[in-house]
Amino acid sequence: MTRRKMGATSPADPKLKNHHHHQHHVPVIEEIEGLIRVYADGHVERFPIMPQVLSTALPTNAEVQCEDTIIDRSTHVWARIYVPNNPTHDREKLPLLVYFHGGGFCVGSAAWACYHDFLARLASVAGCIVVSVNYRLAPEHRLPAAYDDGLTALKWVRRQRGDDANPGEQSWWRSRCDFASVFVGGDSAGACIAYNAVAARSAPRVRGLVLIHPFFGGEARTASERRYAREPNSALSLSASDAYWRMALPAGAGRDHPWCDPLMAAGKSWRGMPAMFVGVAEIDVLRDRNAEFCAAMRRAGVGVVQVMSAGVGHAFHVLHSSQLAQQRRRELMLQVKDFILNRELEANLFID
Repeated sequence: MTRRKMGATSPADPKLKNHHHHQHHVPVIEEIEGLIRVYADGHVERFPIMPQVLSTALPTNAEVQCEDTIIDRSTHVWARIYVPNNPTHDREKLPLLVYFHGGGFCVGSAAWACYHDFLARLASVAGCIVVSVNYRLAPEHRLPAAYDDGLTALKWVRRQRGDDANPGEQSWWRSRCDFASVFVGGDSAGACIAYNAVAARSAPRVRGLVLIHPFFGGEARTASERRYAREPNSALSLSASDAYWRMALPAGAGRDHPWCDPLMAAGKSWRGMPAMFVGVAEIDVLRDRNAEFCAAMRRAGVGVVQVMSAGVGHAFHVLHSSQLAQQRRRELMLQVKDFILNRELEANLFID
């Protein structure tokens, strides 16, 4: 195993560090081939499957400014911020999307090239500021650590609007931001973080949720889990999904835990939850769970915009490069743009 190149990482992020192959004869207790290996003594190896890039390495045709900033020094949570240079719609202040990357709570980074490319382009296409949050990973930091980091990030964003924010440090993007139009989103595990952060009792009020292929689970198998368990055109297999949850949930917890399946939360009320955009991939093991979640939210009176990306699998927008995946990615970005704009129009018409 090779050491991940640290020259292309970002602020004080110890979870990005990889180690050479474990030297001791210690049993492996959990492994997702090519991604992560966990030993009985607690040692964790993550494989360098994705290049990590600096904030300055912007993709072609992404008209954005990008910088990194620290959110919480005690937990090493940081963010990469994207601000469009030429917004697609003429306005002085821009909506803000707080975004959490995927990776089953166990791998991934805001510095991964795939997320850097996608979010730079999304900021440009949707005409919004994007704050891409780098949170703590399991199994070193099991849930609710990532959910706590999500809430911390939302509260940090709220502070940027107030007098207690450093007047100079964040001014390059704060001066462009409409803090009355904050959205929260993510894909896969990041969508779970977005949902749980917004659902927390102490969460700041936001305009909407953008959930792309949310990584919800459960003990009982769904039809899509059985059908697409080993789908070659999807980034998530059923066995990998189970392994991620074993590493992410508190020790001894099963997949019916409400941190895995939000519909299992006893006595939970979704009253007051903001409108949601939920992106579903057609050949994803999570398809049926995503659809079930949307139906439950609608029954609870939550506004839901549910879109299906045909012919593509889990996380296609960041992990697949086929012509079809690129077409669907462009469609997805435009759908997110429309959701944000429509929510803002509704607010302006006083029907929020």
